[in-house]
Amino acid sequence: MRKIILYVLAAYFVLTSAYLFFFPQIFYDSTPGLAEMGPFNFHFIRDVSFAFLVGGATLAYGATIGRRDVLVIGAAWPFLHALFHLTIWMHRGFPFDAIAASDFAGVIVPGLLAMGLAMKAPTTD
Repeated sequence: MRKIILYVLAAYFVLTSAYLFFFPQIFYDSTPGLAEMGPFNFHFIRDVSFAFLVGGATLAYGATIGRRDVLVIGAAWPFLHALFHLTIWMHRGFPFDAIAASDFAGVIVPGLLAMGLAMKAPTTD
């Protein structure tokens, strides 16, 4: 079951990458709270897209070969991104609004889950 969830998370991260890469303006306009963080930045959104692509692909590869170290590397970007969004939520005073719901479902849970599953994966020698 862990492997299936890892593949689902990897697919989610790769699909997120594609969404950011091919539809950056739609992403910016439709993501709750994003416009409050600053103006549209095409370069930055593309950078984030590539980070998700590498994280998702590495997570899928780690699940395929069954290596904890590769899984942890693949989960690193989504996990750190989730921690960053948690700090934003804390600075906002923990309101549960559209911004928090979007962050929680789309960033925080997937990132923490990916790292949690990666860290619990069996080691191989």
